[in-house]
Amino acid sequence: MRFTTERRLDDGILEREFTLGDIPGILWTSGSASTPAPLILIGHQGGLQTMYPRLAGRARHSVAEGFAAATIELPWSGDRPRSADADQARADLRRVLAAGEPVSEDIIDRLVLPLVEAAVPEWQAAIDALLALPGIGGPVGYSGGVSSLGIRLAAVDPRISAALLFAGSYVPRAIFEEAGQVTIPLLMLLQWDDENNDRQMALDLYDALGCTEKTLHANLGGHTGVPAFEGEDAVRFFARHLR
Repeated sequence: MRFTTERRLDDGILEREFTLGDIPGILWTSGSASTPAPLILIGHQGGLQTMYPRLAGRARHSVAEGFAAATIELPWSGDRPRSADADQARADLRRVLAAGEPVSEDIIDRLVLPLVEAAVPEWQAAIDALLALPGIGGPVGYSGGVSSLGIRLAAVDPRISAALLFAGSYVPRAIFEEAGQVTIPLLMLLQWDDENNDRQMALDLYDALGCTEKTLHANLGGHTGVPAFEGEDAVRFFARHLR
């Protein structure tokens, strides 16, 4: 891990951009904690620069409550090398959605499974590097982003102690099968009128998760209409399980 920029935000939070090999990322810390802070991984759909305002807002909220927060760029997003197969899968998805046709399992598999296979080892490498830094300790939480990535990461990495999933992405059948292996505390956010989300798929995924402690928050509104109070609830959720 190599830090490339450093700045102090107006609320005193330290924001540092870094590279992990050729993977860009951002780390937010208080810079003044007397004990190692639990770590929250800020998941997203790809494109650190375009999504920065939303990511930074979530991260600053978490750091203000005593956590460290970090994120990395997804494969084939932002300035990272593109994948012709991933671009074709996205084009196929846009085509069927524009035509009002059902999204096939083949498109979902081609869109999501290669991303999960490539991204999960990168997030695990990021956890390795972040937990080695002074001022950051376990346990680790995963918040938001691609649901399938969060499920696979929670299923294979015992350092993930709690997860918050945004029900807003297509989930392959293979990930549904893995969901039963996830037993950590989990909170799922569902926008009931999400124009980009299959509501029934989200409900089926929630049912498939093997967690003995899981909570579903469903709110009226579209994809970007998550109520502000859910951010406060998310911090309380992680406070219960990471401290």
